[in-house]
Amino acid sequence: MILPYIFLCCVFHLVSAQLRVGFYNSTCPQAETIVRQAVQNQFNSDRSITAALLRMHFHDCFVRGCDASILIKSTKSKQSERNAGPNQTVRGFELIDKIKKSIETLCPSTVSCADIITLATRDAVALAGGPSYAIPTGRRDGLVSNAADVNLPGPSFTVPQALQSFTNKGLSLNDMVTLLGAHTVGVARCNFFQNRLSLVPDNTMDPSLAAQLLKTCSKSTATTFLDQNTSFTVDNQFFRQIMLQKGILKIDQELTLDNSSASIVSGFASNENTFRQSFSNAIIKMASIDILVGRAGEIRKNCGVFNPPNQKGHKVL
Repeated sequence: MILPYIFLCCVFHLVSAQLRVGFYNSTCPQAETIVRQAVQNQFNSDRSITAALLRMHFHDCFVRGCDASILIKSTKSKQSERNAGPNQTVRGFELIDKIKKSIETLCPSTVSCADIITLATRDAVALAGGPSYAIPTGRRDGLVSNAADVNLPGPSFTVPQALQSFTNKGLSLNDMVTLLGAHTVGVARCNFFQNRLSLVPDNTMDPSLAAQLLKTCSKSTATTFLDQNTSFTVDNQFFRQIMLQKGILKIDQELTLDNSSASIVSGFASNENTFRQSFSNAIIKMASIDILVGRAGEIRKNCGVFNPPNQKGHKVL
């Protein structure tokens, strides 16, 4: 298993090296400003946009890489990633489309939808009190989007099961725990954790929280914040909460119960700066998963639709 992992890491560094901070400085210098202003405007009226963009970014990168394949709309003959079960509650598409339209007016066929997702997520994290980080750009958009390809780590996974999903993408245990910390602004439907509130309550959940959730979840379609303390702020409160047995999803609470991850949780809970630095590093690393660069893929003119085959920027792989 060592040699394949080393090979994966080498490929990761080789491809990600083709990205750079300020990739559009000469070709579309207004791009990052347009993204930032649009995200700011959305955040001012809806602070949940941070969670929405983080989820979109994660779901995109974990299926075929960070190539904006999650944005493609389904057709009558083909179901895209966007309509796969885990993605049916993903939000933020309208914001990405709005940003793309503004950028296309100034810089046609220049800025990828994949980079727009990445930049918008960065700005939303900072607006929610999280770390500000410089993110390399230069990704291109994918040419494939199939609902059947969507295979994401589930909310009831054990730590070893979840870790397998992350290591398959070249991410470490520390990266996994860090990125699950994005649940600090997350929301979940009750059906994702209803089994923890059954007739035989989960004894790893704080009884008062369980009682509160039972009331909230009288309807399985109800939702609740995954961080009951600072629900709209990217901070380390999520880790403090799960150390008090106030994790809502099974995988979140499992982080404190598994010996391999418990010490990482404890470190983040006791030192917010450690979490902030780790979060910056992990999300930059995630944003480089299986990216398309150079002449691969395309620069979509409309984020929800592949370019016509004969259009400039389209390359059949």
